[in-house]
Amino acid sequence: MPELSWLAAAFPNFVRYVVTGFALAGLFLWIYVLVTPWREFALIRAGNSAAAIAMIGALLGFCLPLANTIAHSSSLTDVVLWSLVALLVQVGVHIVLRLLMPQLRQAIEANEAASGITAGGFALSFGLINAACLTT
Repeated sequence: MPELSWLAAAFPNFVRYVVTGFALAGLFLWIYVLVTPWREFALIRAGNSAAAIAMIGALLGFCLPLANTIAHSSSLTDVVLWSLVALLVQVGVHIVLRLLMPQLRQAIEANEAASGITAGGFALSFGLINAACLTT
């Protein structure tokens, strides 16, 4: 069966890209929680929806360009380099949002949904733009 031989030949490359993609997403989450002044995982474990929405929006805002880069890359090096650009964009968006909303930390910690939705929405929106820019 030609399909199975193609799958067997392509599978190792798939595994390399999946492992790299997951590692890059993990790296993003690690850096994101270092950059934010609130403690996402502790807040989420305590039931804080605002922190969860903000973090998932940021993760999606990173993973969209990551996925686009994986789909259009010529190598794993290409994926890693453009993912680092996407990471910097997301960190930059977060920093600008904190400047625009100086009360963001207190609002997230107080579980104010509007702030979590705004933070997650900004991250996702700029992630979409970033993903589109990576196709040019």
